[in-house]
Amino acid sequence: MKIQKYLRLVIVLIMSLFFMCGCATKDNRTAIEFASWGSKSEIDILEPLLSDFEKENPEIKVEFMHIPQNYFQKIHLLFASNTAPDVIFINNLYLPVYANAGVLEPINISENKFYKQALDALSFEGQLYAVPRDVSDLVIFYNKDMFDNKNVTYPKKGWTFEDFLETAEKLTDKNTFGISFEEDPLFYLPYLMSNGGGILPEEINKAESQKALNFYADLRKKYHVAPKKSESASATMAQMFLQERLGMYLSGRWMVPKIRQDAQFDWDIVEFPKGTKGSIVQLDASGWAIAKSSKHKKEALKLVQYLSSQKSIEDFTKSGLIVPAREDVANSSVFLDGQKPENAKIFLDIIPSSKPTPVTVDYREIIDKLKTDMEPRFN
Repeated sequence: MKIQKYLRLVIVLIMSLFFMCGCATKDNRTAIEFASWGSKSEIDILEPLLSDFEKENPEIKVEFMHIPQNYFQKIHLLFASNTAPDVIFINNLYLPVYANAGVLEPINISENKFYKQALDALSFEGQLYAVPRDVSDLVIFYNKDMFDNKNVTYPKKGWTFEDFLETAEKLTDKNTFGISFEEDPLFYLPYLMSNGGGILPEEINKAESQKALNFYADLRKKYHVAPKKSESASATMAQMFLQERLGMYLSGRWMVPKIRQDAQFDWDIVEFPKGTKGSIVQLDASGWAIAKSSKHKKEALKLVQYLSSQKSIEDFTKSGLIVPAREDVANSSVFLDGQKPENAKIFLDIIPSSKPTPVTVDYREIIDKLKTDMEPRFN
């Protein structure tokens, strides 16, 4: 009897150790790490997609690394310490740095459903390094109610810089300004590009660039149709637009969900005005890249292909946050869904005339210097 009790105790102990060591629940799946930035609304879309991917690929486990702040600083450190994730969400402003350093895996795609401009933006020296999720271009958001109240005609396709300035002047009074003003080069590059200029060192001193910069600075200093720093105080241009202190606001598709939710007025969008070279805004793109150091490139590519599929891009698009890089989704009811803005197709119509931001390996240093140089000019 004592022997039987002893044997039972031994069996219990062995089974306990068996379970404690994890032998019974060993995960034989191939684990891949995936890093991305993103707001809560973006992550709420992304996490179910990752879960669905795992269900369709039961041999793969995705370890999601969400980095909401200082994203590229942390990605730099991960690459430097040779611990980079297998799949990295990236944009064209940083991609050349990594591609030039040889830490990204070249990617070839057979299914070409993507805008050529998006593929160009995520390429370096003719080689694609990331499959695009979205494109990002700039438009003018405008307050239709304010236009109506001030008897100002809505801006139309083909309007010029002269039309733009005249409209901004009509919208400006002691309580409101005609147009937004931001000192980040992102927001004044369209003024330069539309006049044949640019922001790279070999472009910025051209007469075309200087003329465009003067026009932009004069929106504040000469014409006073854009707020000075002291007049906007701590408010962002987005906040001023939503507070009905701006008649027009230059921004991108990323603002649509916020404006849909918070605007207490009727609004729409129009293309950027035409300069001497036409209406040209920069086109940026975000997408998924694979680290060259990845030990599971086959599985990583499967994840990239899944995230860039029609179904996945449709899920991202439904939020209103992005202009999809896939043409089949962009031209479907998923994007052109009848919600505001009424003229959503403008985001697509301007893609052919847009140009990728001219990013170089030392782009961040160029931008930092430009911000320092322009600060006294704008203020």
